[in-house]
Amino acid sequence: QVQLEESGGGLVQAGGSLKLSCAVSGSDFELTTMAWYRQGPGRQREMVAVITDSSNTNYAHFVEGRFTISRDTVRPTAYLQMTSLKPEDTAVYLCNVIGTQGGWSFGSWGQGTQVTVSS
Repeated sequence: QVQLEESGGGLVQAGGSLKLSCAVSGSDFELTTMAWYRQGPGRQREMVAVITDSSNTNYAHFVEGRFTISRDTVRPTAYLQMTSLKPEDTAVYLCNVIGTQGGWSFGSWGQGTQVTVSS
C-alpha cells in the first residue's frame, strides 16, 4: 500500500508564497505521474499541476506562471512552489500519484493540506 503525506499548507497574505510537499512511502513501487489538485469551498476538485516520470509538466490555466511543480525521484516527493498567491487560491490541496506496485497499476490520493490566502 502506497501512502501519501502532504505538508506545507497554511495561512498567507495575498501575494505571498508557500511550498507544498507530498512524500510518498511504501514498498516495491514506481511512480509515473505525480500531480496536485485542489478543492475550494463549494467547488469541484480541479487539477493544478502534473509532472511525469520524464519531468514533463502541465499546468491549469489559472496557474498563469505562478506555480512550479517538481519532484524528487530519490525520496520520492512531489513539490508545488506557489507564488503570488491570490484569495481565490484558497483550497485544500491534494496530492495524487499514479504508478505500479508489485506489477499492478494504482492511483492514490493524499488527505490534503489547507491553503488559505487572505486579502
